[in-house]
Formats: sequence, structure tokens, C-alpha cells
Amino acid sequence: MSGYFDGIAPVRYGSGEDIAFHHYNPDEIVAGKRMEDQLRFAVAYWHSFAWPGGDPFGGQTFERPWFGDTMDHARLKADAAFDLFELLDAPYFCFHDADVRPEGANFAESTKNLNEIVDIFQKKMESAKVKLLWGTANLFSHRRFMAGAATNPDPEVFAYSAATVKTCMDATHRLGGENYVLWGGREGYETLLNTDLKRELDQLGRFLTMVVEYKHKIGFEGTILVEPKPQEPTKHQYDYDVATVYAFLQKNGLENEVKLNIEQGHAILAGHTFEHEIALANALGVFGSIDMNRNDYQSGWDTDQFPNNVPEVALAYYEVLRGGGFTTGGTNFDAKLRRQSLDPADLVAAHAGAMDVCARGLKAAAAMLSDGALERPRTERYAGWSQKWAREMLDSDLASIEQAVLQNDLSPSPRSGRQEVLENIVNRYV
Repeated sequence: MSGYFDGIAPVRYGSGEDIAFHHYNPDEIVAGKRMEDQLRFAVAYWHSFAWPGGDPFGGQTFERPWFGDTMDHARLKADAAFDLFELLDAPYFCFHDADVRPEGANFAESTKNLNEIVDIFQKKMESAKVKLLWGTANLFSHRRFMAGAATNPDPEVFAYSAATVKTCMDATHRLGGENYVLWGGREGYETLLNTDLKRELDQLGRFLTMVVEYKHKIGFEGTILVEPKPQEPTKHQYDYDVATVYAFLQKNGLENEVKLNIEQGHAILAGHTFEHEIALANALGVFGSIDMNRNDYQSGWDTDQFPNNVPEVALAYYEVLRGGGFTTGGTNFDAKLRRQSLDPADLVAAHAGAMDVCARGLKAAAAMLSDGALERPRTERYAGWSQKWAREMLDSDLASIEQAVLQNDLSPSPRSGRQEVLENIVNRYV
């Protein structure tokens, strides 16, 4: 025990405590599963325990007793993390290597530090409920990655990055992680004036192929996930959105090996909605997991706030459920406190409130799906395609279709899309 959260009661459904779940009841059955098993919540180690409270215009505001660059600090951080997991009864957590261990003087020392912390995690997990949803490598914070990792013009950086991912995959595998994530934080460019696009994309493709090859070599049964993001920090990111990443996977023959971890804030930055990106990933067969957060719509950057918009969350979970729900994936809170939220209770309350928002959204989504509130109108809209001639038309050619139009004197009239009616239906559920 770290002592950091002393005086804060465990968060439970309907407990009557100051911080309690009002909607998230882990054992409630929703769409045929326990709510906990539908949502598969995970606490993000980086924002909750490594982020100092800075923003682009100001530095550290948080003072945590584990902030420091020693292994003693890392051990204390691990104690605090598992204390929070227990308070929330969280089923999962996620981490980058750099979140959990101090940077060593060289690669060997960094790896030694990581493995020591993994030993601690492994021992704690033997007596704790929490499991590892996914692990990943931080290939963007250190100055060595300023020109990218897999796409770096320096082959030594490529080598260092590949070796780092190998150690992080080993750690994830050892801890029973259910996924491994790659986020290309700086896999992109600032200017085309010094960039060889083809070379960098080829390097990135080979790097990801190596990851898949290593997964099979070590017998890792989890899912490899890539997380799309359109911009910030680089001017142009190669993993812009779901469609871009899918095209990249297809080009490299990896569309059956890799799935996507989709973040709400990244979807917004790409000019999409969260539910659009989830729906598209499901349509393409590459949906894997989600990072749940929100952006401030009055700011043009990734603010990573905890979710509080039930209608938005409901539409996202509607697409998750409509696609069959999570398999190895889950709901990771890639979200951070506001820099003025200084107290330990703020960290607990933020997660508890976000879990409640997700629970409300999930229940609304499940009810809409069960009632056919949106699926019936959708089926009716496309009903014409169930006719024999329409199905056969797709196997025909332009000349034959023209002949059919002439023979049948087709003159179709448009039909209402009924958008406002459908929006009213959604509002009845949320």
C-alpha cells in the first residue's frame, strides 16, 4: 500500500459514499453479458500516474510522491497504481514502458529497469483482480525519436525502436496482456522538403511486419493493435484515421493480422465522429479496442478529458455492440485530470464518473439495439436491395443496366432519409 489514497473508500455501486457508482453495476446483465464484461474498463498508467499536469503553456502542477527518476520512485508508483485499481475494482490497466520505469543510462539498463517493474507487477497481479489489457512502448517522448521511430532517417533509431518494442512485447506477454498496441506518435513528417515518403512508409510497413512475426514466434495470443491519430505532434501522421491505416495494412498484407485501437479524441481531430471510426473499423473487419476520452470542442488540440457526454458515448457503444462487442479489446481511459485537480480524490472521482457515463451509454445503446429502434428504419431504407434484380445487377455491367433502365422505364423518386426522426429516437433513449 502506498498510503496515497488513505481515507478514500472503495468505489462501489450504490454505496452511499461521496464517490460511488450510480449507473455502473458490474454484475448487471446488459445485452447478454455482465456490464463489467461488456465494458472491460482499463486505467491508463501514463495519464493517471506519469503525467505531471502540464500543458503547452505551463509546466507541472501535480506533486506526486512517486515523481522522480529512480527505481524507488517507480516502485512507489506501482504501489499507488495498484491501490487505485483496487479502489475502482478495475478489471484492467495499460502502460508504456516509460510510464513504469526510469530511463537508464543505456538500452540495457532501461530494459533491466522495465523487467524489475514487470516482476513487481507480476507479483501484485497474483493477488489482485486487475489484468493487463495491453502494453506498449513509448517511441515518441525521448529526443532520439524526434524524427520518428520506425520511420526515422537514422537506421540506429530504427534498431533501438525495434529492440524496445521487442522488450515491451516480452513484458506484455509475461503479464498475460490481451493486446499489444503501437501508436506512431512521431511517425510522420514536419516538412516534405526533407522527407522521403516512400522510404519511410516502407520502413513502417517492415517494422509492423516484424512485430507480427515476433508475436507468432513467442506464441503471444493477444491482438496487435494500431492506434490512428491524424496530427499533433507532427504536421502529417501516417496513421491518420481508420481508412488510412486500413489501406496501409492492406498494402503490407497485414489486414488479417492487425486490428485498430480507436480513440475518441483522435477521431475528432481527424474530422470524424467516434462512432464513425468504430463503425468503419467494424465494416472493414479491423475493430479491436477503444481509448475513451473527449476533447474540448472549443480547443483545437487533444485535451484528453474524461468522458461526460452520454449521447456521444451511447452512439459509440451502439457501434461496438452492433459489431458484436469487444473480444480482446476494451475501454481504456486515455484521459487525464485537469491541471487544477490536485487531490488524490480527484483521480478516483474522475474514473468513477467516467465509468458511470460509459455505463449509461452502454445501457442506452443496448436498449436501442434490442428494440430495433435504428435497425428497423435502416433495414427499410435498403430494402430494395433484397430484390432479385437488384442483387443480380451488381454482377452485371453498365450496358446491361442501361438496357434494363430503358426497358422498365425507370424514373426513381428520392425518399426521405428521416434524419430528424432518427435523432429524436436516439434522444428518447439517452
